[in-house]
Amino acid sequence: MIIRSKAPLRLGLAGGGTDVAPYSDLYGGAILNATISMYAYATIQPRTDKKIILNSLDKNIRLECDSVRSLEIDGRFDLAKGIYNRVVSEFKRKALSFELTTFVDAPPGSGLGTSSTLVVAILGAFAEWLNLPLGEYDLAYLAYEIERVDLNMAGGKQDQYAATFGGVNFMEFFKDDKVIVNPLRIKSTYLHELAYNLVLYYTETSRLSSKIIEAQSRNVMDQVESSIEATHNLKQQAILMKEALLKGNLDKIGEILDYGWQNKKKMASGITNKDIDKIYNLVIKNGATGGKISGAGGGGFMIFYCPDNTRNNVIKALEKFGGGVKRYEFTTQGLTTWTI
Repeated sequence: MIIRSKAPLRLGLAGGGTDVAPYSDLYGGAILNATISMYAYATIQPRTDKKIILNSLDKNIRLECDSVRSLEIDGRFDLAKGIYNRVVSEFKRKALSFELTTFVDAPPGSGLGTSSTLVVAILGAFAEWLNLPLGEYDLAYLAYEIERVDLNMAGGKQDQYAATFGGVNFMEFFKDDKVIVNPLRIKSTYLHELAYNLVLYYTETSRLSSKIIEAQSRNVMDQVESSIEATHNLKQQAILMKEALLKGNLDKIGEILDYGWQNKKKMASGITNKDIDKIYNLVIKNGATGGKISGAGGGGFMIFYCPDNTRNNVIKALEKFGGGVKRYEFTTQGLTTWTI
């Protein structure tokens, strides 16, 4: 028996950061995101020798240990261990013996929600193997709890829900971890045009998003007025983006992205730097009408809206910075699991 799963990475198009506590608890958050044709994969192969083997193909690391009910969280494979520990305790299972192999199409810290998407993929594989009674909301929330509560990793809530549900979603976040996922029925012509005009650029840098997110949360707790006002504006950006996509007002997308980027930089230090600013200014000079960092900020992927066939000029201009442009398509399906 081989159990497999895959979950899509996502582009955060608007409202990023409003899903992070305490802002979402105090004021409510709103995010618009879309999943893309880049994935986190997980494969489970049951064993009978009372061993657990963990493989990360993209990181080229491997761990073998004895099968016990709780694995030590020690900085090695903590995501996989945290999921295993919670599955065993939550669903009252005996110690399991298996080999888990994972792969992610983007590196950690790239701003596409890689860690949370990997959690969803691994948890989905366990749910497929053990026939766990988890609906979409249940699985996304459990993935969130494992990452944010059990493993104490700073971050928001959008990534787990995006990876689980897939597609283009307007998500609302409230106190007590309440999340509502609103799938958007956007015409295929609008999505094709959005994908054509939206350039996804990897800066070939990664960042520790937890540090930026912790600073963002502190600013809300300390009632830093400029940071809170900027976050309010980002919530409004998500509403503007939803309206533009549903109505097909694609000429406004760049302007809405730029509005969000100018506000996002005010949320916390470390979101931008001199290199990111140089890249952003150059693409604007070459025809892009707006853009942003994907994720918390500080590095990773950036997206730029390039209308009227300006994408080629923008891509050519980006060559001076190195990095690379990634081809992708928007996807409609979230977490997928199967057994062979």
